[in-house]
Parts: sequence; structure tokens; C-alpha cells
Amino acid sequence: MTQSGSSGQVSRDGGTDTLTVEDISAYAVMRRLLVDILWPHRRVLFVALISMVVGAATSGAVPFLIQVVADEVFVAKNETLLYLLPVAIILVMGVRGVADWTSKVTDAWLGNKVVSELRIRMFETLTKADLAWVERTHSGRFVSAFVNDADIVQRAAAKTMTALVKDSLTVFFLTASMFYMDWRLALLVCAGMPFAYLYLTRQRKRISGSVRRSLKEAGDLGSMLTQTLQSLRVVKAYRQEQREAERFRTIVDNIVRYLMKTARSRAAVGPVTETLSGVGIAAAIFYGGWQGIYGNVSLGHFAGFLTAAMLTYPPMRTLAQTQAQLSEGVTAASRIFAVIDHSAIVAEKPGAEPLNVREARIRFEHVDFSYDNGTPVLRDFDLSIEPGQKVALVGPSGAGKSTVLNLALRFFDPSGGRILIDGQDIRDVTLPSVRGASALLTQDPVLFDETIRTNIAYGSEEASQEKIIEAAKAAAAHDFISRLPNGYETHVGEAGGRLSGGERQRVAFARAMLRDAPILLLDEPTSALDAEAEAKVQTALDGLLKGRTVLMIAHRLSTVKRADLICVMVEGRIVERGSHHELIAKNGAYARMFHTQFVGEAPALAAAGR
Repeated sequence: MTQSGSSGQVSRDGGTDTLTVEDISAYAVMRRLLVDILWPHRRVLFVALISMVVGAATSGAVPFLIQVVADEVFVAKNETLLYLLPVAIILVMGVRGVADWTSKVTDAWLGNKVVSELRIRMFETLTKADLAWVERTHSGRFVSAFVNDADIVQRAAAKTMTALVKDSLTVFFLTASMFYMDWRLALLVCAGMPFAYLYLTRQRKRISGSVRRSLKEAGDLGSMLTQTLQSLRVVKAYRQEQREAERFRTIVDNIVRYLMKTARSRAAVGPVTETLSGVGIAAAIFYGGWQGIYGNVSLGHFAGFLTAAMLTYPPMRTLAQTQAQLSEGVTAASRIFAVIDHSAIVAEKPGAEPLNVREARIRFEHVDFSYDNGTPVLRDFDLSIEPGQKVALVGPSGAGKSTVLNLALRFFDPSGGRILIDGQDIRDVTLPSVRGASALLTQDPVLFDETIRTNIAYGSEEASQEKIIEAAKAAAAHDFISRLPNGYETHVGEAGGRLSGGERQRVAFARAMLRDAPILLLDEPTSALDAEAEAKVQTALDGLLKGRTVLMIAHRLSTVKRADLICVMVEGRIVERGSHHELIAKNGAYARMFHTQFVGEAPALAAAGR
């Protein structure tokens, strides 16, 4: 799927397979691979082509050498040629061997370059793509594109290049040799080629369909495997191991079924082409033998022709098999190009200037937003956040609080109104400058399977070790890091799994401290922690809030009471705003929420001294 332009309506259709393209032609794919991917490496491509031409030409010379051997050595008893012809044959075959080696090495190099470039371009697209598009596409589909599809394209690129160029040229030179020797015999040998072509075209369509379905199932398999590993605790707790195993088996069986359809279609190519080739050669032998008995065809002439016909068979068989592999490669490449060709909805305007942050004043000016199902998420959302002010958004689930943070980072664009930072519409400035002006902290801190030092310095790679330690101290993380065996060089494991929830959150705080962005966006970073763990990160949070413009989503009283302004959201609108005490005095939506959601926290907060 390709998207362009800018709109406040964002798709959340989870059932869309955005990696499948039905109407791309083999010619279009091959042309694009050649022009976009291979052409920058045209010197290596030129060497590969030259080696293929040389190899094919030497194949075309072999029948003439055989003809000379038969006529001049065995019939004419030419002793001089007896000594010269073996040397000539050795030279021809030696040149052919060097050419074949060169073509195979260069083909392998180009095939690896193709798949490397495709993977790099897919990754660059994903990192720049809209969150909505990435989130609604199953992760397994992306993994399948990077692994399965790319491997298929790699094999197809290397093998089809050899077949389509070298084997086609070999067939051309050998066919030319046959027609030069005897055009009547050549017509008999080539009579079955049109029928073979029609059959291959039919099989190619069958193969394309089964390959497309098998790749889709492979994506589903990857998605299910990822989901099961992430949810393994729930699977075990609810005793659903057998159910998940059956689901997995069903997908695997589907993949095997489609792969077998592909295998049968590919296998059927060989017998048909072999039979047609055999019929042609048999007819040529009969006609040539008849001419030898009753006509004036020499032994060398017929031996040379028969050699050419027999040498034509292997590359023709390879070409026939390549048609099937080419179909697989085209199908896989179409899925890859579907990723690469995705155009982000949120894009920079041409000539956009960087955001100039002076005071970090934020203004949401009558903002509307909805997803493409038409349901409004924000309606006339109007809010001004002064420099250094701390604003908390509270409200029921689905009120649009997280959407406000996403819009502030310009992950989406509003369908109405505008968002200003220091008077600048964020749609008119560069994306990196908008996101670089803010630090984001969420309920579930994101840590990478790297060292603690690398995680803290993420986005601030130029920071010195002293700055990293300073940020960790400010985030109340230095002490626990120092107690680890490898200190800041400790690997945190996948998703930070080797650290506790509070430790992960403090590392995330240190990352935000090091970034030192003027705007801080919080999605209740302590809500997933227990009271003890929360108490350990409160000091870090207090230090992080100082001197910054803060927009936070609040679920806990401890967070709400830090805010200078509290905005109550209901169905995408701000229905109340004011301080904690002002809103309690109004006895409205906030007061009701306080008594049902927050009041239970008061004793715990009092015990903790907050």
C-alpha cells in the first residue's frame, strides 16, 4: 500500500496485509532491480556480463571443433590437425572454465548486494514510517519480508541472472551453430520450443499464486511465534499450550501445502521440456541419418550438429526451471517493494526549517483528530502550556490522552486546528527538530539489548562517560548501576529483562536527563510500579521535571498533585481544567474521578510522606 499526503485520519485496520502486491509484473520487478539496485554496481555487472558472453561463445565453438575432429582426423586422416585440435579444445575449455568461475563469483556478489540493499531500504522505510501503518501490520509480516522474501530474491537474483544471460546466450550461440550447419535439422530440434514456452507461462502463474500464499502464511507464522513468546506466561497460566500448538501446526501445515504445490508445479516443468527436447533430437537423428544414408551429409557435419543439439539441452532445461524460480522471486520482490514504497502520511514540507525553541511554550489550537473509521478521537481540543508549566491530562480510557502526546511528537497530524511550539506550527518545521525538542517517558520503558551505558546515551551518542554518570546520578540510578558486576557495561537483556521495573524506569529517566530536552512528555511512567519501586523513582522524577515544560498523562494521585494545571478529558474534549484544589471544590468530573480512582492512594501517599 502506498500513501501520500497529510491527513488527520489514520488507518487502524488490523486486517490489512500491506505487504502483498498483486499486479506487479516480472518485467517491472526485473527492471527495477536492475536500474535501482544493480546499476550502481555496473562495473561488477559489466564483468559478469562479459564473462557470461565469453562462456556462451565458447560453448558455441565446441560443435565446430567436433565437426573438424570427425571429418579431418577420423575421415581425412589429417595428422597435423591431430596435434593442433587437442590444444585448441584445451584452450577453449580453459577459457570457458575461467569465464564460468568469474560469472559465478560476480553473480554471488551481486545477489548478496541486492538482498543487502533491499533489507537496508526496508529498514530505513520502517524507521521513517507512520506508527499507524507499522502497528496495524503484523510484526511477523515484516520479519518474513526481511528474512524469507529477501532470501528468495537473493537466490532468484543470482540464479536467474546466470540463466537469463549466460544460458540464453549459450542457447543462442548453439542454435545459431545448428542453423549454420543445417537449417532443416535445426527446425526439427526447435519445433517444440513454442509449446514449451506456453506451458511454462501457465506454470509460472500457478507458482506465483502458491508462493504468494506460502509467504503470507510464513508471515502469520512469524507473528504467532512472536506473540506466543511475548505471552508465554499467560499461555502457561491458562493451560493453553495445546491450543497454541494446534494453531502453530495449522499454519505450518498450510505452508507445507503451498510449498508442495510450488514443488509440484516446478517439478512438472522438467518432464515436459525433456520430452519435447527428446522428440526434437530424435527427429533430427532420424532425418540426419536418412540424409547420411541416402544423401551427402558427412559424419563430421552430423556429429557437430548433434553435439550442438545435445549441448543446447542443459541450458534450455535450466532456463525452464528458472522460469519457476523467477516467478518466486518476483512475488517475493513485490512484497519487499510494498514495504520500500510506503510513503509516510506525516512528512516534512519541502524547505522546512528546524524548530527554534526559545521558551518551550506549547499551544494546541482547536485540534481535531480521527482515525480513518471516522470516529473522532479529539474534538476542538484547545490547550495552552506556558514555559515551565506542568500540565496533567486525566480522564477515562479512550478519552484521547495518549493521542495528545502522539500529536505533540508529530507521530500523526491533526485533521483540524494546529499545534504550535513557541508560535511555530510543527507541520512547518523539520521532523527531527520537533522530536528532538521533547523527551518521552512511558509506562513501559523501552530498553534495548545493549549495555546500560548505551541505553542511557541512546539519542545522545556523543555524550561523555562523565555526562552519562551525571545523568544516572540525577535519575537516582547510579547507585544500583555501580553495584552491578560490570557497572555501566552491563547488558540489560532483551527489553531490559535483567533489570527490575524500577531499575528500567530509572535508566529511562537517566536517558531523558542526558537528552536535556526543554519539553517533557510523560505517559504515567510510574503507574506500572508497585509502591516501593515508585518511591525509589520519585526523587528522579522530581529532578527530571525541574525547569521543563511538562505534559503528562496521569493515573496516580502522586502524579496529579505535581501538576500546575489539571485538564479532565472526556470523549476527546477538555471538560474541566484547574488545580487539584480548584477542581475538588467544583465537585464535578474530576471530583468524582478523585473519589473513585485516586482516594485509595491517599493513605499510601501519607505513609510514604508525600
